[in-house]
Amino acid sequence: MNRPGFFRADDLGVTLFVRLTPKSSRDAIEGEETMDDGRVYLKARVRAVPEDGKANAALEKLVAKWLELAARDVTIAAGAASRLKQIRVSGDPEALAIKLSALVSPDR
Repeated sequence: MNRPGFFRADDLGVTLFVRLTPKSSRDAIEGEETMDDGRVYLKARVRAVPEDGKANAALEKLVAKWLELAARDVTIAAGAASRLKQIRVSGDPEALAIKLSALVSPDR
């Protein structure tokens, strides 16, 4: 299966690679973005400020809602103090990969 580069699947779920913009005018997932170094990230925006973990919590909630999962299944795994984050999503990795591919590129 041809998978987008913004996530990696393993036995327990997937890890998303996300570039977060806090203090935005809206909460949204905006699709893939390829950085100058060739790495691919999922672009996300949240209204929350990057203080006391508020933006991270808003991002976890946004991703859970986007994927139609329980909030407990989505956690920040790395990059808590960075714009570039790794988000751990627990669940069936194959089903999550299919859902992610469809959400980002419905015409795939």
